[in-house]
Amino acid sequence: MYGTGTDTTSTSLVWAIGELLRNPRVMKELQQEARKIGRGRPMIPEEDIEKMPYLKAVFKEALRLHVPIPLLVPRQSTQDVKIFGYDIPSGTQVWINAWAIARDHSIWEEPEVFRPERFLNSPMDYIGSHFEYLPFGAGRRGCPGIKFAATINELVLANLAYKFEFALEGEHSLDMSETDGMTAHKKYPILVKGTLYE
Repeated sequence: MYGTGTDTTSTSLVWAIGELLRNPRVMKELQQEARKIGRGRPMIPEEDIEKMPYLKAVFKEALRLHVPIPLLVPRQSTQDVKIFGYDIPSGTQVWINAWAIARDHSIWEEPEVFRPERFLNSPMDYIGSHFEYLPFGAGRRGCPGIKFAATINELVLANLAYKFEFALEGEHSLDMSETDGMTAHKKYPILVKGTLYE
């Protein structure tokens, strides 16, 4: 449980930073929001995160494009059921591909584009109430660490945006390829230079 929580949490943060580096306009807007909330204090405290709607939208969009665990925990049907014309017999193991749902053209407009604004003024949340957005799964078998992961990632991302200017280090390019595995890691690490914001 500890390994799963730390691996997915750190991986989500890496993906979010990667997307911010690829989208300077979004990075700048997040930094402006963070600096407005921070007001010169040493750091942004947890209680101020609720005042940062753009931060929340950035993190939601990062999770949509880069679901930490692409295939959710499998389910097993307890009775015969018919779904969208398909017969699912009792005892069938069902795997939910959250990665494919998050990039489905019939659900999302321009699903491959990183656009946090799609989550501004949107009722979608992390808890699995909206089946088109399942970064933490849903129901009784959803991730028990949703609140922890969201709080930690939002707090870290807010403070990084507040305190630093980021740029890719040297001649390195930003390859957003994914690895195969239980958790979707970046195939190549990001080499980033952080300069303290004055």
